[in-house]
Amino acid sequence: MKNTIYSHFHHWAVKQPYAPAVIEEHRTLTYDDLEARSAQVAEALADLHQKRVGIVMEHGFDQIAAIIGVLRSGNAYVPAEPFLPQQRIDYYMNSAGVATIIDKAFMQRLKSTPADPMPDRSQPDGEAYILYTSGTSGKPKGIIVENSSVVNYAQAFENEMHTSPADVMLQLSVCSFDIFVEEVFASLLNGAAIAVPAPATASGCTEEIIDFCNRKGVTEISGFPYLLAEMNKLDMVPRRLRLLISGGDVLRYSYIDRLVKHYIPIYNTYGPSETTVCATYARVDNAEPLSDGTLPIGRPVYGVEVMLLDSHLQPVKPGEKGEICILGRGVARGYVGNPPESRNFTHLPDGRRVYRSGDEGYLLPDGQLAFTHRLDDQVMIMGKRVEPAEVENVLNSAPGVERGVVRSFRDAKGLSYLVAYFVPKKAAGGVGRIKAWLNARLSDFMVPDIFVQLKKIPLTRRGKVDVAALPKISEHGN
Repeated sequence: MKNTIYSHFHHWAVKQPYAPAVIEEHRTLTYDDLEARSAQVAEALADLHQKRVGIVMEHGFDQIAAIIGVLRSGNAYVPAEPFLPQQRIDYYMNSAGVATIIDKAFMQRLKSTPADPMPDRSQPDGEAYILYTSGTSGKPKGIIVENSSVVNYAQAFENEMHTSPADVMLQLSVCSFDIFVEEVFASLLNGAAIAVPAPATASGCTEEIIDFCNRKGVTEISGFPYLLAEMNKLDMVPRRLRLLISGGDVLRYSYIDRLVKHYIPIYNTYGPSETTVCATYARVDNAEPLSDGTLPIGRPVYGVEVMLLDSHLQPVKPGEKGEICILGRGVARGYVGNPPESRNFTHLPDGRRVYRSGDEGYLLPDGQLAFTHRLDDQVMIMGKRVEPAEVENVLNSAPGVERGVVRSFRDAKGLSYLVAYFVPKKAAGGVGRIKAWLNARLSDFMVPDIFVQLKKIPLTRRGKVDVAALPKISEHGN
């Protein structure tokens, strides 16, 4: 069996054709159904090979079939949510150089499953997908991940979480985040099913999500810490749940202090998208919080090595803090084009390829890793990486802005939020017009919570923004 996503999925489609693969609100589709639908997609892409294919679709069976079909045809997929600003979708697709885009209309035009389906054209070192995340250059950057890296992650997940055909994973994350990769591939490449709620349920209250999980027999949930925090408030978990995973941001013990009473394994995970979902796992339902109330990020997953290095890429001394650097099978190929962040993919003196995360951490006495903070300006907003420089770039392009600056702050709970400071042009049209400009070009979580109008931006003697002189405005307006 080739070490590719499609070949591992196909293994399960042959082994258990009538087992559930995708569970929606009103229907359940089998592995055989998914294999047949993906064959239709692959056939429609027969003239493309080693190209990139955009996927802009609502979540569900057809979206998953489109992804698998693209991979089977030897191409890579570039996902985007239909609700994103059109300019942002266009940027993803144009910068990635996609050959075609699969949407609802594309799927409706598909012919019946061919009698002689296209053979598997995927390759272990071939591109699997490109995920876009916020970039320091002022534009999103596309991360290229190969087939073999995703397969390794599915194996690492099974090695730790023991996922099996008896499991059902909730599919709640948007497709442009790597939690989606975990939900889909850590399940389908291990014979499990995914349960996809309707959009209204997915965006609804936590009680609605839990009700969906109860009705569909969900056993695994992977999400941002805020989902766990909401479940913690309710002191409620789905009846069949056997595994709860937090990822994408710092997990605090206060987010799970009531959930631990349900005796369900809870994991805290860590890893940038550049290292294929997660690089470390820590089981924390029986762990003691650190002095700052956070929880450890654990030990390296199967096939991955993590080192704490100094600025010269030398290991720090035991007990010292260092940059979290990641090696092994999960490290991505790199970025689309050559953005400034490409320098974070480098080599150690011994020649091994490494990804410098930009995160600081230290080793605990028991050998687990602890995360402290970012070494640059990047922040996490509701579990999503945001470069204030990208937001600032768009703010300064707004017609009503003469000069703009975006800075991040933390609230009393340690959560980051953005503040936009701007000097308006004459006849600017007010904050509403500026926000509308940003909303049309950025994902909603990237739009600053607060806008502060200034007569001028304070500068240091060297002409840089004097951050200390900017008024600090809390989320409550104080």
